[in-house]
Amino acid sequence: MNVSFILILLLFGALATFFAGDKLAKTVALIFSLASFAGSIFILNQHNQGVNSDFIANWISNPNIYIALKVDGLSLVMLLLTTALTSLILFSSFGNQYKNSKNFYALVLFMSFAMVGTFLSVDAFLYYIFWELALIPIYFIALIWGNGDAEERKKAVIKFFIYTLAGSLFMLVAFIYLFQKSGSLMIGDLYAIQLTEQEQFWIFLALFLAYAIKIPIIPFHTWQANVYQKAPTVGTMLLSGIMLKMGLYSVLRWQLPIAPMAAKMFMNVLIGLSIAGVVYGSIVALKQRNIKKLLAYSSLAHVGLIAAGAYSLSIDGLRGAVMQMIAHGFVVVGLFFAAEVIERRFNTQEISEMGGIRIQDNKFASMLMIVMLASVALPSTFNFVGEFTLLYSLYNVNIWFAIIAGTTIILGAVYMLKMFQHVMLGEANSKVFKSITINETIVFVVIIAVLLFFGLYPKPITDLITPALMEIVAKINKV
Repeated sequence: MNVSFILILLLFGALATFFAGDKLAKTVALIFSLASFAGSIFILNQHNQGVNSDFIANWISNPNIYIALKVDGLSLVMLLLTTALTSLILFSSFGNQYKNSKNFYALVLFMSFAMVGTFLSVDAFLYYIFWELALIPIYFIALIWGNGDAEERKKAVIKFFIYTLAGSLFMLVAFIYLFQKSGSLMIGDLYAIQLTEQEQFWIFLALFLAYAIKIPIIPFHTWQANVYQKAPTVGTMLLSGIMLKMGLYSVLRWQLPIAPMAAKMFMNVLIGLSIAGVVYGSIVALKQRNIKKLLAYSSLAHVGLIAAGAYSLSIDGLRGAVMQMIAHGFVVVGLFFAAEVIERRFNTQEISEMGGIRIQDNKFASMLMIVMLASVALPSTFNFVGEFTLLYSLYNVNIWFAIIAGTTIILGAVYMLKMFQHVMLGEANSKVFKSITINETIVFVVIIAVLLFFGLYPKPITDLITPALMEIVAKINKV
């Protein structure tokens, strides 16, 4: 089986979900998402056995464009993350009712299809098509099924759409220029182009604008918090758990190997911007009164650290970045789902209207505590592995980078413990918090199991991603 099967399955699943009708939509969507995850596991087994799962076919003859999908450790781990989290996010939504649910769930699967395509594509034109396609479903998910004032939601979503679309156009211009230089859009041919220092600067800058907006990196982050708050929680989880990883992944796969001289030249500036996001996100999170906004700024801080590690240009930095991408994906989905569980019962996102939940449901409080401790990188959790590796890579560049970036652990502990205190502790709330359901418990148990297992035994992931990352580092160090 080649990897195109996963894309076909997700696309067919989106269509099947739409035609299944509102009553069956969520069940059909979950079945197809689980099937895609099972297919990803099968591809992983083939990869471990040395079986080639790539797919390459001619698409357009003039110019030469291919439907080219490549499976290596890096793309495979992102495929697994996307299909696993899509299944988990869909299952977590079963406690909600959505108007025109067939449209909603079909858009979720279509978004997963586009994100998987982005992670697998090695033809720049195909990659760009998938990159743009992923923007369309989240736009409608946030706009139609979001919460809060309709006008404010519309402004936030349109700002997000314009920001990301504008950034993508810079990336398209860069690919057109590279095509004129090589006559090809295949990633291997783009790697091989001998660009001057000035050419690399402009290519690097064009790609940076696209990726910095998507991640986001300061000062391109202004769309994030409002969209995370206004989107339905499923949309927020898709954005924070998977979609922002498209930008981080693309830094490793496209930006650094194509323009390594520029990456080395501006390494300190890029790390500085990323670390600024760590500090800024943590400080602003301390002042938030809305739980989804607090988690949005927390996510900004964590992805800033990931970006800093990626731009350290070392094998430790790249490996730490990928490990933390996966860990952050599961943690942030868990935290936003906890906010959703509370909102289902209290009908509010305001922290001041919460409190005393632990007295009414000790099981929920305990599970949220574990996810929260993973978020602040408690040893034995998956996030600790990623953050320790990232800080070590920054230490090897400059000790001050590691010291300042390390504030994410200290400040993160402050605002997360403060949030837990106000949300879960104190006297019993006047509102009744119904005990979490079996479905909600399953979501938390799966997330906690992943965070603890790979926190204690990360070797399967490091073994999977290291060969691909070593090839990227080798390309960077050729210049």
